Amino acid sequence: MSGLSHLGDALAIHARLYPEKIGARDLERAMTFREWYARACRLANALLGIGLAKGDRVCVLAYNCVEWLEIYAATALAGLVAVPINFRLTGLEARYIIENCEGAALIVQDELFDTIESVRADLPLNDNRYIAFGANARRAGYRVYEELLAAARNTPPGVAVTAADTCALMYTSGTTGKPKGAIRSHRANAMVSMVTDVELSLMRRDSALLVMPMCHANSLYFFGAFTYLGAACTVYSRKSFDPEHLVRVMAEGGATFTSLVPTHYIMMLGLPDAVRARYNVDAVTKLMISSAPARRDTKLAIMEYFRNSGLFELYGSTEAGWVTMLHPDEQFTKLGSVGRESVGSRPIRLLDAEGNDVPDGEAGELFSCNAQTFEGYWKLPEKTAEAFRGDYCSVGDLARRDEEGYLYLVDRKSNMIISGGENVYPSEVEALVGGHPKVKDVAVIGVADEKWGERVHAVIIARDGEPATEDEILEWCRTRIAGYKLPRSVSFIAEADMPRTATGKILHRALRVQFDADKA
Repeated sequence: MSGLSHLGDALAIHARLYPEKIGARDLERAMTFREWYARACRLANALLGIGLAKGDRVCVLAYNCVEWLEIYAATALAGLVAVPINFRLTGLEARYIIENCEGAALIVQDELFDTIESVRADLPLNDNRYIAFGANARRAGYRVYEELLAAARNTPPGVAVTAADTCALMYTSGTTGKPKGAIRSHRANAMVSMVTDVELSLMRRDSALLVMPMCHANSLYFFGAFTYLGAACTVYSRKSFDPEHLVRVMAEGGATFTSLVPTHYIMMLGLPDAVRARYNVDAVTKLMISSAPARRDTKLAIMEYFRNSGLFELYGSTEAGWVTMLHPDEQFTKLGSVGRESVGSRPIRLLDAEGNDVPDGEAGELFSCNAQTFEGYWKLPEKTAEAFRGDYCSVGDLARRDEEGYLYLVDRKSNMIISGGENVYPSEVEALVGGHPKVKDVAVIGVADEKWGERVHAVIIARDGEPATEDEILEWCRTRIAGYKLPRSVSFIAEADMPRTATGKILHRALRVQFDADKA
């Protein structure tokens, strides 16, 4: 791989150097590095054995579980491309990704059969390339994951994989309402890992608790960072979030690091004092908070409870990797900042609409340039071109810089809503709500929510003479879109009251100000 190892290579080294050390586990089972590598090799050979070839896309639909760590390592060893699918998506949403990426195989957890079966008749997959795992994996039309592994060799498949080869297609929602596949190379992902190891001063004795979904870039990137070091990873294999259970796992599981969104921290800190006092979390020495803005009081409470831990904050994206980092000693001298350039980055540029650098203190579109950046969007050359200015990449976020070089985000990409750490793009929800026969026009915004950070709110202009109710609209949406994207509330306004630009575009920012004030 031209001198830069991929995840499978890194795992091979640790299997030789630390064969009996626990390398991967979830809340149900654990594997040593030797066992993990052997199973990854078996899966790599099994996938090639059913007719897959280097570069083929392998779609994966599963809740958090240790199998994700096997699959990511196996696809790297086989030169295949992992395509994680968010388990919260509906069948139609999953189908779009499988079709768009031209998936060659699908690995699905038994608990998510219904998602696939609802659209299977329309999927373009070979019938012998549906693979299932879990206690009830044996089902007509699916090959059993464990049986495939048992029949395959536990030695590396010998596929030549280069640093430039694609290792994953990470689908992110877009302003068109359809997800875009971000092309991640082995080189870029390896560099995210190296930067993480340096920025967080990670060591082999550290261990990660991966709570964020394994289909997200957040967990994939931190998983890579710990695996390259030979440090252990634990996947938090719970389908729903229980704050006391997570605190107990952090106290008793031995992890020194985890990455959470503000909602997770708020829910843990909201536990009664007597409950939190039952658990000693001093083993946790590093915490990451990201994916949504965090209030000062939240940060203070985090550091008071996790008194032995340093709190890091970052700004990054699936496309650009870790762009900036704020360290524990900077949390309160630079409150609200997302930090400065991560290690190895070229200077961040903040540009105006004409492509000129803006002066300190003024807002501009943030462009970053680093070795972690993606290769472009799958089959979307125009969108790829829009994301780059030369070697510099942007995902559309606006920021300002202070005189010491610290960056502050001032707006999110295309009015994106961040609810519980999940990105929700208004255009996608607007397309759905706008399909209701009684809706003339609609704007979807995020309004402040104490628990989730933001919740999805629809502002609707009803068709003349066809009044609709909030319940009617919410029921219309319920089975048509993933739960985290669902509007939680609806307002109806007159057409004349919808704020617009001179060209007729809805001013989402004005609506957010109005409805946040109304909800206050």
